[in-house]
Amino acid sequence: MWCVPELDDAYIERMEDVLDVYEKPINEKEPVVCLDEKPIQLLSDKRKGTAAKPGKVAQKDYEYVREGTANVFCAVEPKVGRHFEYVTENRKGSEFAKVINRLSKKYPEANTIHLVIDNLNTHTQKSLTDFYGKEKGCQLWNRFTVHYTPKHASWLNQAEIEISLYSKQCLGKDRIPDIQLLRSRTNAWNKQVNKKRIKISWKFTKEKAKEKFQYN
Repeated sequence: MWCVPELDDAYIERMEDVLDVYEKPINEKEPVVCLDEKPIQLLSDKRKGTAAKPGKVAQKDYEYVREGTANVFCAVEPKVGRHFEYVTENRKGSEFAKVINRLSKKYPEANTIHLVIDNLNTHTQKSLTDFYGKEKGCQLWNRFTVHYTPKHASWLNQAEIEISLYSKQCLGKDRIPDIQLLRSRTNAWNKQVNKKRIKISWKFTKEKAKEKFQYN
């Protein structure tokens, strides 16, 4: 479901900016990367279930134990099929800064990296300068051309599709009790999906936006 609270000039401007970026042809010097976070509830089984046997499905008790929370930064270069998942303890500005640094190192030859993100208060240059210091933080931030989605428009970020893919294929319905197992499973899935180069086929364009929202 699309939630569009108010289709004002600011909303349209940011929406069209993001859609323009998505229409860019593949360019190694200017990759387009989408980034978002997924909170994870760590859970363990209160009672041990039974493994699957021939003719019988596995059984899992409905009771579980809360083991805390974690966070996964999900990034994707949609047209190329490069996927980057980073498991962290939280989504604080320091963790965002470290993820931005890691993404930067993935594209050492790029002139700029087009980064599509939402308006979370940690998604700013300040997170980088607070963590790395002013000089390095600004230098790192300037490697990116940041494109913010409009407020309440997370559906415009293709990282949402990446999160859905990751949730279904990597997490499934399993209970994951600790961050070590989460990180191990995430790394394994990341290697697999990058080997397959699974791409995202984005169909929503500026022309379709004008037709859908009826503006000129």
